[in-house]
Order: sequence, then C-alpha cells, then structure tokens
Amino acid sequence: MKEKLKLVISEKPSVAMNLAKVLGANTRKDGYLEGAGWLVSWCVGHLAGLAAPEVYNKDYAKWRREDLPILPSGSWRMTVTENTRGQFEILKKLLRRSDVEYVVNACDAGREGELIFRSVYHLAGCDKPIKRLWISSMEEAAIREGFANLRPGEDFAGLYRAALCRAKADWLVGINATRLFSLLYGRTLHIGRVMSPTLAIAVEREAEIAAFQPETFYSVEIQCGDLKLTSKRMADKKAAEDLAEACANTSVTIQQVERQEKSEKPPLLYDLTALQREVNRRVGYTAQQTLDYLQALYEKKLVTYPRTDSRYLTENMQSIVADLVQTASAVCGLIAPAEILAAQVCNTAKVSDHHAVVPTKTLTADKVKDLSKGENAILGLVCFGLLRAVAAPYRYVQTKVTAECAGKIFSAGYKEILDYGWRQYYPKDITGDKFDIELSEGQQLAVGAANIKQGQTEPKAHFTEDTILAAMEKAGNKEMPQDIERKGIGTPATRAGILEKLVNVGLLERKKSKKAANLLPTKLGQALITILPEELQSPLLTAEWEQRLLEVENGSLSEEEFIQGIEDLISGLVKDCRAVPGAEALFPPIQRRAKNG
Repeated sequence: MKEKLKLVISEKPSVAMNLAKVLGANTRKDGYLEGAGWLVSWCVGHLAGLAAPEVYNKDYAKWRREDLPILPSGSWRMTVTENTRGQFEILKKLLRRSDVEYVVNACDAGREGELIFRSVYHLAGCDKPIKRLWISSMEEAAIREGFANLRPGEDFAGLYRAALCRAKADWLVGINATRLFSLLYGRTLHIGRVMSPTLAIAVEREAEIAAFQPETFYSVEIQCGDLKLTSKRMADKKAAEDLAEACANTSVTIQQVERQEKSEKPPLLYDLTALQREVNRRVGYTAQQTLDYLQALYEKKLVTYPRTDSRYLTENMQSIVADLVQTASAVCGLIAPAEILAAQVCNTAKVSDHHAVVPTKTLTADKVKDLSKGENAILGLVCFGLLRAVAAPYRYVQTKVTAECAGKIFSAGYKEILDYGWRQYYPKDITGDKFDIELSEGQQLAVGAANIKQGQTEPKAHFTEDTILAAMEKAGNKEMPQDIERKGIGTPATRAGILEKLVNVGLLERKKSKKAANLLPTKLGQALITILPEELQSPLLTAEWEQRLLEVENGSLSEEEFIQGIEDLISGLVKDCRAVPGAEALFPPIQRRAKNG
C-alpha cells in the first residue's frame, strides 16, 4: 500500500525551507520539497484574491455611474494573478494528489494567514482534512512542538470567516466608493473602508493646527538662593511687571513643603503597534519598515511572531524569562536587572492569538553581527523592551514647594531619583534635581532676583508615524462601550499597510522633521475629506466594524449580516450622493474622466 503523505503549505518560501529542514523534507522539487513522509510548499503571499469587477461582467471594465453599486453578494469569485499562477498550479496539483492524507496550514498564525491558505485551498477544489500549525517562533524546538500538537483546522474557521468578511468589505467600499466619487469629481479618488477614516484623522489634526491662535502669557520667576520659584501664568504683561517689581528686594514666605515618594511601573512588553511607535520615535523608521525588519528577524529565528496585539507572555513561559533576559542583556552589552521580575510580564488571560514580541531562546550575540543596520536597531529595541519590562519600578521623591510673595502664590517642584529601576535602560530619558535645601513652613527667604518670563501656547504637533498609530489605535475608544474587545482603526497587522497606501496614492505625504518625518495630508487628501460623507470617514464607524469582525470571528454575528451592513451603506451612498457645489475649486480638472482600472 502506497505511503500516505502530509502536505504543508506556508506563506513564504523562506518559512517553508525552515519547516522542511525540521521535518526532514530535504529533496528539492519544482515549487516544493519532499521527504520523510512530508510535502512542503508555499503561497508567496496572496496567491488568490477576490476577483475584479470585470470578471463578473466585462462591461464593468469601464467606470459608469449606472453600473453602481457593484454587489457580488452570494456569488463572490476568487482569481489568481498571472504572476503567481505558476505556484498556484503547483499547489493545486499537490492539494489534489491522491496520496496526500491531510493538509497542514502553516501560513502566518493570524487572520491573513488563514485567508491566504484557505483561498488557495478552496480555489483548488480541495476537500482534504485541514490541520493547523500555530506557533509564535521559527525556532526548531517551537516548530517540532507545533507539529507534535497540530490543531484541527475547524478551530480556526472563525478566523477565516472574519478575514474573508474584511476582504469583502474592503472590496465593496474600495470598488464602489472609489468609482462613485471619481466619477462625481472627474479624477481618480482612492477611498477605502480603513484608509479614509485614517486620512480624516490627519486632516482634522491639520485643521486644528491651522485654526490655532497662539496666546502670549507671562510668569514671574524669583530666585531665593538655590531655590527658584515661579508664579502662575498671566495674560497681562503689565500685571506681571507689577508683580516682579513688588517681589524685588523683598522676601517670600514658605507655605508648604510636600515631599512624596513615587514610583513608576515599567512599560509592558511590545506588541507590534507599540514597537512601531517607539522605533519611529527613536530611530525614525516607518511602521512598514519596522514590520519588514521584524518579519526578517522572525524568519531568522531571532524574535517571536511580529503581528501580535498582546503585550504579555503566557504564564507557562515564566520559567524561561530569566534565560531570555540574560540573552537580551548579552546582545545589548548591558547588565541584566539584579532581580528579574518575570511574573509581572506573564498573564495568560491578556494573551490573544500570540504573546508579546520578545527575543527567542536561540538568539546569541554572535548571530547579530551579520544583521543589517535596520534589523540590528529593531532587535536592540526588542531586547531593551524585555530588560525594562522585568526590571523594578523607577522610584523617586517629588518635592513640591508652595510660597507667598507680594500676595501671590509661587511654586517649585524638584525630583530626586532614589532608584532608576527600569529607567536604567534609557538613562537619557530622565534626570533628577539636586534638592538639599532645608525648608519649613513659615520660613522666610530673601528674594535675590525677580524676572519676567514670556511664553506662548502651542498648537498640537503634526502627526508622525508614532502619533498617528496611537490615534488609529484609540479611535472611537471613548464613544464605544467598555466591554468592547477590539477598538480603533485597523489592526496591528494592517495599520502599516494602510499608511503606506495613503502615501502611495498621494493622500498623505512624509515631510522630514528632525528624526521622524511628519505625516501630513496633501491638498488632494484634504479636498477628499471635505467632500466625503461622514459614513466613509468616521473613525467611530470603522472601529465598530472592527468589533463586528471580531463578532464574526467568534460566531456571534453571521457573515451575511456583516456584509449586508456594508452593502446597505454602499447602496445608500450610490443612491444619495451628488457632487458638492463649487467642487471645481477643490479638484482642479486634470482629466475629463476617471481612469479605468
């Protein structure tokens, strides 16, 4: 009887090579590897995707208002792009082989990985049993453990349903809204379910900055030996001058000296968004660059799975934390915390699909020398993040002095550091003050000098990649119920791609400013948000859609109900939307009609 084989399908060739090596599938074939009872192949990313409108009707190749809305409804089709058809045909043959007993989905362990695999699986007409490899590290031990504990594919059917609904929703909004508004305004206007609310956030910030009116304020600063005290802000310069004059050559009376010991817990471990934000602040890389470098480190077995929204490890990992910390300290050339507080980074209840990003057990200092500059920077921050997270709290004494002079209240604040704790790994972030002045209530001190300080209120800062990621993550949080699990625009896995697309289609632009570039809406981006209906630019609505996708995933909302909501939105827009009067000023004509495609 012919031996039954197992087929493994990964997302990328590099991952397939790692898996094949562990499984013993060492014989190279055309588009796959074979050996030890295994066939190992790959998808090269999205091999199959939702079909273009013209696949449903060749007349849809032209953009016409009367064809809208285009709603595939129950007859959605998938197609394979020409540049990936060769690999798809290889997978199709493998999936249909009679000697294949079951198929292992080894694509990235998340929503998109599920969609990539099952799109190919269904399009190939396969009905073999599916098993799921679900791992958070490409280390050999993790791969072996994953294959020893393959999970039923049915356990992840909800993840696939949510991923497919997300893809369909993006198709419906992208195709219909882009065509509708492009036809209305005579030029190609790219609109997306998640893109447009993200752009709206950026446009709103720039509008706030443009409308901001700076206000000048004054304060009086008095010097009493080593003690420097400052008054409250005043809008009236004359009042400040009068106070400074009244304080000169007189004395202050100490009213209160409040000394309070405080501590700050260390930051949590990194999820993808938190790491992207910190990298942008410190190194200036874009969210996409960080994700690309992190993915490369993952495939080199140096860090764990990157596309995570968790900032904790599971409790069964607590025993290995000390080893990971020693590895991280060796890579960074730093001393590990005197006491490694592993328990504070381990909480199984706060881990969703994957735990936080940390270095792997197989990382060693010698493996760093061949990394690129970008990979080195990202790996260093991941290691720093672990060292901080397991360290003791940062402790300091905050001294607040309140005094009276010329009938007005003055104050001063001083910080004395007791223990840097986790801050030792970023010592430049914080400095202490020298405060060894003996003060008591009722004490009087001579005023040596009284000076006026002038300042101005400042507008909010332009968005950087760091701050717009934070805004996307928090969008709609205040308006949504507390028990809602997923809030914000997009997911950690998709936000970088959203920003890149907005830049690529000319709706956002990066303008260099010191270390990190500002992310600003272009004139076209501002004009688009001006004419776009609230339904397509509301961060709250998009945050609600993200939550509904989670409900599809857990089975509390049907796919049909989710898609019906999107279709109703699109149908209403097509029926009701008309060009805004005077739009010629917003969109100077550069073409008579929108380009096909």
